[in-house]
Amino acid sequence: MQGDLARRVVDAYGGSSRWETAVRLRAVVSASGLAFRLKRRALFVQTVFEMDVHRPRVRIAPINRLGQIGVLDGQDVRVEDADGRVVASRPNARRHFPGGRRIFWWDDLDMTYFAGYATWNYCTLPSLILDHPTRFEQFGDDLLQARFPATIPTHCPEQVFRFDRFGQLIQHDYTALVIGKWARAANVVVEHGKNEQGIAYTRRRRVTPRRGDGTPRKSPILIDLTIQDFELIS
Repeated sequence: MQGDLARRVVDAYGGSSRWETAVRLRAVVSASGLAFRLKRRALFVQTVFEMDVHRPRVRIAPINRLGQIGVLDGQDVRVEDADGRVVASRPNARRHFPGGRRIFWWDDLDMTYFAGYATWNYCTLPSLILDHPTRFEQFGDDLLQARFPATIPTHCPEQVFRFDRFGQLIQHDYTALVIGKWARAANVVVEHGKNEQGIAYTRRRRVTPRRGDGTPRKSPILIDLTIQDFELIS
């Protein structure tokens, strides 16, 4: 970890010792917005995301109305039934985006990939700063620019994070390349929460298009995301 801002961010979200010893993370997520309608997907309503802290592996329960479970494992995805049997799988899911029928609709595997990596990125930011090969560089007092390696599924290779003076996230800027090169987004933190462990987390986020100067547009709301429960597990 390099730079005063990076240290301040990790401290703001629980401290390095918590994140270095954490193994898993559990988050209960509800999400809506235009992006779901455009891809003909049902909303997330108190959906449980269980993830490894130190590698991109996420279980999403449920991923569909059948109660099946979506699993992101690195760049690969699969859907399992309640007994753990694989009912569908797609190695190297990224290579199928964004063209073809995915312009108009996503299947369960597509949604598992997008929601899995996005939520993992959002929830494990302190771990990404601490011990992953992602490079964070500080600009000024409040900006971190991240460069993600190809081994980590994410929105795009270069992303920008803006923080307040306490080290809490204000805005996360990226291009959602799985949607298209034009999908320049501002992911704004609307509200922070604190869990029973005393750990702060980004409780509510709102994603809208981003103007050329980096400011978020008020509409349309692409994703409105609320994390209703957040637990680090050692």
